Amino acid sequence: MHDITERKQAEAQIRALNAELEQRVIERTAQLQAANRAKDELLVREQTARADAEAANRMKDEFLATLSHELRTPLNAILGWAQLLRTRKFDPDTINRALETIERNARSQTQLVGDILDVSRIIRGKVRLNIRSIRLSPLIEAALDSVRPAAEAKMIDLQAIYDSTSQPISGDPERIQQVIWNLLSNAIKFTPQNGRVEVQLLQGSRSISIQVSDTGRGINPKFLPHVFDRFRQADNSITRSHGGLGLGLAIVRHLVELHGGTVQAESAGEGQGATFTVTFPLVSPPDSETAESSSLSLGQKTTCHPDKLAGLRILVVDDEADTRDFLTTLLEQSGATVIALESTRMAVDFLTGATDQIPNLLVSDIHMPEEDGYALIRQVRAIASDRNLILPAVALTACAGVEDRTQLLLAGFQIHVPKPIDAEEFMAVIVNLTGRASSV
Repeated sequence: MHDITERKQAEAQIRALNAELEQRVIERTAQLQAANRAKDELLVREQTARADAEAANRMKDEFLATLSHELRTPLNAILGWAQLLRTRKFDPDTINRALETIERNARSQTQLVGDILDVSRIIRGKVRLNIRSIRLSPLIEAALDSVRPAAEAKMIDLQAIYDSTSQPISGDPERIQQVIWNLLSNAIKFTPQNGRVEVQLLQGSRSISIQVSDTGRGINPKFLPHVFDRFRQADNSITRSHGGLGLGLAIVRHLVELHGGTVQAESAGEGQGATFTVTFPLVSPPDSETAESSSLSLGQKTTCHPDKLAGLRILVVDDEADTRDFLTTLLEQSGATVIALESTRMAVDFLTGATDQIPNLLVSDIHMPEEDGYALIRQVRAIASDRNLILPAVALTACAGVEDRTQLLLAGFQIHVPKPIDAEEFMAVIVNLTGRASSV
């Protein structure tokens, strides 16, 4: 009996040990399985991250290749025609065609640089808006005027449908005109000859929409969700038929969202055209007078009479000899006497020693070596105060943001002209600032 009891106890202990061992095996197996799952998940994440990094690198390489191509392409036409004009003789029609080509390609390159700078500001969160009450119809008209030559060159039917009495919105007129211009330019770029581009202004009870539609190449449904992504294009190959950096629509989305609006793209597919709709909230109550005046001022230019600036002395300060030569020629053709100097020190010395040759206007670059335009305007204001002089000042700078303009005005400049300089716009500024706008 005693042996039987001991045997049963031993068997029970063995069963308990076996059960404990089985439990440990189960737990250990579960731990190993969990570790393997975690390892697999980590591997998947690493593979995904690697694939994303490789895709990002490909996009970066493609963008840099595209950037190089897009920046060099206008230079090819500019330098090519410049060399031909210097070394050969052409009839007037060919010369005009050459100059138009140079100007068109220079403006194209300016737009590319502007897009890159805008994206840089967007990434750094440095875009600032000059908000006011504005109407959209004058901005649409200004954008249409800008793109009409490109549409006519392709014999595209460019149509606009809108009510000029539509309610105002709250926004930055320059940035919203940029949005409209980008959408119209994009539509014209991807619309073949004899196609149609239409812009509509659609007003609702609480919002107003700008709709740009075209009969162009359309958008592949797979690419449609990415159409507003930075550096993304439906065709990134070197054999693509359309230029650009793939930044315009990304800029549109960001600027629209900064205004509290929305933008969407629709297309039935390739070859079916596309429609882009931008929607902004309405302003209540409307401020029609402010809206009209602020909007209309954007595209106004002044035609300058050959003797419009006769009798005026203008001091031009810029460290770049080519810019000084250009501005001197431009101003002298309108009758002004120009004193062109290359540094802040030379300008201050001239003003300090001048007696009967005090200029009527100062035009100064901002980014100059040793002493910049801000240093110059501080010293000029001190000299003007001591000698009881009135000397209006124009700032020339490639930094054209709202914060830059505000800083320039606070420093003592009356107005800022962005580089590259548009001759007509620059002369309009000079004429208005010197009080010659109404003179003959």
